[in-house]
Amino acid sequence: MKTIMVTGCNGQLGIAVNKLFGEKEDVRLFNTDVSDPGFTRVDSFLDITNVADVTKLVREIKPDAIINCAAYTAVDAAEEHLDLNYKINALGPRNLAIAARETGAKLVHISTDYVFPGESEKPLTEFDPVGPRSVYGITKLAGEEFVRQFADRYFILRTAWLYGEGKNFVRTMLGLSERFEEITVVCDQFGSPTSTTELAKAIKALLPTENYGLFHATCEGSTSWDEFAREIFRIAGRTTRVVSVTTDEYQSAHPAAAPRPHYSILDNYMLRLTSDFCFADWHDALSDYMTQMGYAAKE
Repeated sequence: MKTIMVTGCNGQLGIAVNKLFGEKEDVRLFNTDVSDPGFTRVDSFLDITNVADVTKLVREIKPDAIINCAAYTAVDAAEEHLDLNYKINALGPRNLAIAARETGAKLVHISTDYVFPGESEKPLTEFDPVGPRSVYGITKLAGEEFVRQFADRYFILRTAWLYGEGKNFVRTMLGLSERFEEITVVCDQFGSPTSTTELAKAIKALLPTENYGLFHATCEGSTSWDEFAREIFRIAGRTTRVVSVTTDEYQSAHPAAAPRPHYSILDNYMLRLTSDFCFADWHDALSDYMTQMGYAAKE
């Protein structure tokens, strides 16, 4: 039986990983997190920013693989917490990479579209130049670089517009629709909404292989935030009106500390070149998610 250690087990992706890998009889999940809010069972509390604690635990359990779902993801708050972001998003992956190399474990690390400047006009491949413009993006890129530097066997998966069980855009839109007849949503930012279930499937497909390296990992197809919101309301059977505005218009009314990428469409180029795995179209993944969560309108 293989042991897989999961960090950040109570986050959106950690929950999805538990649901998917928990179905496998030949896998033992060892869950870690900094606290226990009760969504997923925690086997051990772990602060991934402490290299001594990380190496000690990994030596004890000797996992075959580590899936790092832990991250600081509050993009605006990150602008005021540089040190904390570097600790969680950069030093944390470094510590896990050091421990993984020492014990021979494979390491799965999750990164983000925010490592790019967000000004492209074509889907971004793994070979396109990076250039983060936010603290969040800068620290996530540093985490990628530490994994490359210290891990021998790793999979870095960059994803975007992620939603699952937890705070996310889908739940935010549904909550707003219960309070307002119309809402304002940005129309000039583009990306690929990606479900944690689909991302967990990609991890499951890559993990048994030796197909190591950097991968873009988002659902197929793309959209804008306002069209994403309209599709959410359509599936939910809501009549809430979406008012489309530009980023500048939205910023003037709702100032944000961190710049948002104008263009976050990632091309899953390396997955296509090196594997048989293919993400679902974002429309289908969203419909499946909303049905499973009980958000879809009853037919």
